[in-house]
Amino acid sequence: MAESRLPPGQYVPRGLPVVHYGRVPPFKPASWDFRVFGATASGEEHGFAWDEFERLPRTSVTADFHCVTKFSMMDLRWRGVTPATILEAVPPAAGVRHVMIWAEYGYSANLRTSDFTAPGTLLATAFGDEPLTAEHGAPLRLIVPHLYAWKSVKWVRAIEYLVDDRRGFWEERGYHNVADPWHEQRYSYQEEPGEGPA
Repeated sequence: MAESRLPPGQYVPRGLPVVHYGRVPPFKPASWDFRVFGATASGEEHGFAWDEFERLPRTSVTADFHCVTKFSMMDLRWRGVTPATILEAVPPAAGVRHVMIWAEYGYSANLRTSDFTAPGTLLATAFGDEPLTAEHGAPLRLIVPHLYAWKSVKWVRAIEYLVDDRRGFWEERGYHNVADPWHEQRYSYQEEPGEGPA
């Protein structure tokens, strides 16, 4: 039963709401790229053009989706590239414990590497049997099913490997650094010692 899988304070709406900050960016395959930078093992930045990213292996994930605005969607099916694929292609340095996900217009969200590599986390290019639509994050969005959905960044353009944690866009504006819906970690004032950057 869906109710038994709902985190505290959540409800299941009709339809799939669209929530994001700012305007929907255009997608131009010829100029689009995806970068991995920061504390890489090689010390170098790596870039993927869209056709290179398209050739990476794909997998499917079915998972629930919990928005901090209190709606939850159950059993959504996504298809895309696992974080493990990116980490294998561009290994992080030994001290990396966090990543920053960067999107269009400078939007960002920070994650612990344990959340980035958790089962179910995916760099999605498709929703159900169809490519992502622009309003749902095309061509690439992160899906982190076990955290509130502001961590599931739309319009992803880069991953920055971090040795030290740093707050992203909403985290700098008062949202919780970890964002676990089962503990209702909505706001930064709820953070316990060790849950935010030092």
